[in-house]
Amino acid sequence: MPNLTLADLTAEITSNVRHALAEDVGSGDLTAQLIPAERLAQARVITRDAAVICGTAWVDGVFRQLDPRVAVHWQVGDGERVQPDQVLFTLEGPARALLTGERSALNFLQTLSGVATRSQFYADLVAGTAVKLLDTRKTMPGLRLAQKYAVTCGGCHNHRIGLYDAFLIKENHIAACGGIAQAVTAARRIAPGKPVEVEVENLEELHLALEAGADIIMLDELSLDDMRRAVTLTAGRAKLEASGGVNEHTLRAIAETGVDYVSLGTLTKDVKAVDLSMRLAL
Repeated sequence: MPNLTLADLTAEITSNVRHALAEDVGSGDLTAQLIPAERLAQARVITRDAAVICGTAWVDGVFRQLDPRVAVHWQVGDGERVQPDQVLFTLEGPARALLTGERSALNFLQTLSGVATRSQFYADLVAGTAVKLLDTRKTMPGLRLAQKYAVTCGGCHNHRIGLYDAFLIKENHIAACGGIAQAVTAARRIAPGKPVEVEVENLEELHLALEAGADIIMLDELSLDDMRRAVTLTAGRAKLEASGGVNEHTLRAIAETGVDYVSLGTLTKDVKAVDLSMRLAL
């Protein structure tokens, strides 16, 4: 499954920004009306944290929708590592628009940079191995594509985007279908060409998934020894994904078993926003 790029997200960014401004600005920014409409200003945004930046297009979108006269001058780009007190971008334009857009713009940037920063932390832990780290569907409602893009800015990769672009046949699906073979056969019939992944909990189920012709097999909380055996038994007939029980202390050992992928919900759900600050100059 390919990684999301900004080219995939043009309409999504417009929609994200529109909803954010509707939520925050509503019928109008009362406090901004204290400032004369014709007054111009400049501002700069810094980070107080070391981080990996993501969200520049969302910031641009906020000010473009608010007032096209606002100019945004970036000093960093998505995927770039930054240090505390570093200037990320400057703004110039109508003072009202700079202040009205501040919170929505920084909300996007701090949140998506938080995802990118966490993803880079985990990517660094498996440097030198062949494994790819994958995100999951554990995302904020309404920001899934944005967060999944942020994952790629941090050096990790995208799993399926939603329930519509790939099969992930888990324990309850298998039980409802009557078995792994039946579930895979039905998947091939329903949507030929879509990736079919099967979750297994032991090596016996691995054999069944291989015989059924699964494209990807998720090894759910298998021991390290069983993961190594799974790699040997599979011998390239399917991609192997490790999942469950993965954290910063266990990840490297899992990656070194030879699995192709490791999926981590923590990339998008356990995220600390990056601390940002904007200062206005009239």
